Amino acid sequence: MSGKTASSPYPCVIVVGAGVIGLAIAWRLAQAGVAVTLYDKGAAGSGASHAAAGMLAACVEAEPREGSLLALGRASQALWSAFAAELEQATEIAVGLRCEGTIVAAFNDDDRARLQHHLAFQQSLGLPVTWLPAADVRRREPHLASTLVGALWSPEDHQVDNRRLAAALRAAACAAGATLHEHAPVERIAHDGKRVHGVMVDGTLQRADVVILAAGAWSRDVPLTPPAARLPVRPVKGQMLALRMDPAAPILRHVLRVPDTYLVPRHDGRLIIGATVEERGFDGGITAGGLLSLLDAAWRALPAIEELPVDEIWVGFRPGSRDDTPILGPGPVDGLIHATGHYRNGILLTPITARVIADLVLHGAIDPLIGSLGAARFQARAAAE
Repeated sequence: MSGKTASSPYPCVIVVGAGVIGLAIAWRLAQAGVAVTLYDKGAAGSGASHAAAGMLAACVEAEPREGSLLALGRASQALWSAFAAELEQATEIAVGLRCEGTIVAAFNDDDRARLQHHLAFQQSLGLPVTWLPAADVRRREPHLASTLVGALWSPEDHQVDNRRLAAALRAAACAAGATLHEHAPVERIAHDGKRVHGVMVDGTLQRADVVILAAGAWSRDVPLTPPAARLPVRPVKGQMLALRMDPAAPILRHVLRVPDTYLVPRHDGRLIIGATVEERGFDGGITAGGLLSLLDAAWRALPAIEELPVDEIWVGFRPGSRDDTPILGPGPVDGLIHATGHYRNGILLTPITARVIADLVLHGAIDPLIGSLGAARFQARAAAE
């Protein structure tokens, strides 16, 4: 891959990682006329993008001291409808965006007290979240357990079919002119101490003016050569399963969050149940305890699941940063850009990440939304401590 050419004012770009984040960035860059190549160690969209549940949950997952993440998530939520429509028009692949909203259910007084405390915090941030009494919740979801006492209602937290999203982004990026190399692991990012030269793949230097590291949980395993500090990104294991509902008569229509699990219904009848949170590295084992905890929590909220057949069981690896907030922005050498560490929010943050990283490549502009989210924040905190 060569540098800038007379026919293009833009740099040549390599994206390391072809999950939804890398694919979306490549799509936006290719649309702008950038020569962009993606490399992935496996099949495109086969990592966390394949394993996710597809929740777009900026509101219900808002936590104290996460102002930057909340602003990023809400900005991305605002983009999702148009993003999905554009992607579907470009590829004729339906991505399954569903806008019924999210219910966070309480089944005892302790649940209710905890959720109403959280609701007060969310409303203090101006989020569109309200409390519903049990009767109103049951009108929406009649199969919930009889112990239901109420629920937090978040009408703007939607869902998308993450696997269809990955397939559509793959098709859109390639149709726009991006070159995709699957099963082609990047061994290292090459630089001279000042700027990047490209990446090493199968012992050969593939040249680029800009390298975007978007390898998710594997980002730490793509080193800079000569050595530099590796990104503080780790895999956070999650076990998940899917049950099979009758799509003509589903027992759940909204995204449902309950203590210790969540349930996400698909139009095709699949009911996603997830996910464990395990600090076990890249341990891909499925355990009886992990599945039992998910099924028990789901059954207590929605007893009718006991009649449903098991459709699939799997494991995924969320890319968690040291503070579980994305790492977005320039790296330690010119031409290196980070787009990783999205943890639980990779699907939610796909449209906004693609936009801000494309703007950084095309115009050198660091969006204020990501001004505090660069990797340098970790060094700054360490120095302060």
